[in-house]
Amino acid sequence: MSTDGINRRGFLECMAWAGTGMVYAISGGVARAAKLESAVGGAPADFSFVQISDSHIGFNKPANSDVLGTLQTAVDKINKLDREPAFLVHTGDISHLSKPEEWDAADSIIRTAKAGKTFFLPGEHDVLTDNGKSYLDRYGKGTKGDGWFSFDSSGMHFVGLINVLNLKAGGLGNLGRDQLEWLEKDLKAQKSDTPIAVFAHVPLWTVYQDWGWGTEDGLQALSYLKRFGSVSVLNGHIHQNIRKVEGNITFHTACSTAFPQPAPGSAPSPGPMKLPAEQLRRALGLTAVSYKTGDSQLAIMDSNLESNNSQTVEIKIDNFAFNPGSLTVPASAKVTWTNHDDIPHNVISTKKAFASPVLDTGETFSHVFETAGEYPYYCSIHPKMTAALTVK
Repeated sequence: MSTDGINRRGFLECMAWAGTGMVYAISGGVARAAKLESAVGGAPADFSFVQISDSHIGFNKPANSDVLGTLQTAVDKINKLDREPAFLVHTGDISHLSKPEEWDAADSIIRTAKAGKTFFLPGEHDVLTDNGKSYLDRYGKGTKGDGWFSFDSSGMHFVGLINVLNLKAGGLGNLGRDQLEWLEKDLKAQKSDTPIAVFAHVPLWTVYQDWGWGTEDGLQALSYLKRFGSVSVLNGHIHQNIRKVEGNITFHTACSTAFPQPAPGSAPSPGPMKLPAEQLRRALGLTAVSYKTGDSQLAIMDSNLESNNSQTVEIKIDNFAFNPGSLTVPASAKVTWTNHDDIPHNVISTKKAFASPVLDTGETFSHVFETAGEYPYYCSIHPKMTAALTVK
């Protein structure tokens, strides 16, 4: 597995630095992308969960003087989902300064989310004092070691990792020997056809080393995941949606509910970005994921905190198939097809409503659907590849 952010087979897609948010619909074990408002279009999922991240309660600077308000907006969106998610996971930086009153304020909002269970992982802002003991006393009940955990749900295996303790100056995230040994043992008990989802605050892959956006021993953890057919790694920390697919592993980072950060390397340093007030909520968001037994992909849906219903949906082209093959989206949705195969494909509407150029590996094509109706389409290079969209 490469350690750089971009290569041909493991392409990197930045889903807008001013991000969208995320619903995860799990269908057969891997993650696809669309927006939160429609949950997951198409065939109903077996179950779903939601990820939020980087709420930074206690932050009060020009980048966002109302982080409680934007966290509340994220929870409100969760509570409007058509189907209650099986669980909610917060992937760290719940607080800004590890203060009990900040966690109290965050909890008062998060506990109103309509989700079956809630799981927490710390960010570096949650372990600023006493090496994370206060965080662990509050959120670590039932976990192992410094707070790592795993559980099974609906045929999937989920793992929560801690990579924000014992950090070195100027360095990357760190898992440590004890946690890696636990992870290796935990995964050995799983069959290779079990879909796996891994959560951690700092990305397990190196997004941008100069800013510490990666995990020093992440490659060791990822080596334990290579034998599984379907793996999704979901992180926070960098406050923007970035996706990378490499082999059997889909990496996805979530937006913050508090403030955006610059795209990797686009500024002298990372940190809160101040945007015009009318743009801020467009740069914040959450993620939802759904799963359907028998599918090969999780459906990952990113939703921003803006009050409109615009939507961005991703369809993967992989293994000579469009995934999902059947999808329902609202009018005004933007649908993006991404070619994950090693050979070219295209996307052609049978009603001549849209047509893509030839898409090589990693290339994309997008179309905005303004009019309700049925939109069957196919690949004219490989005509047995067919699928359909319904716009309502």
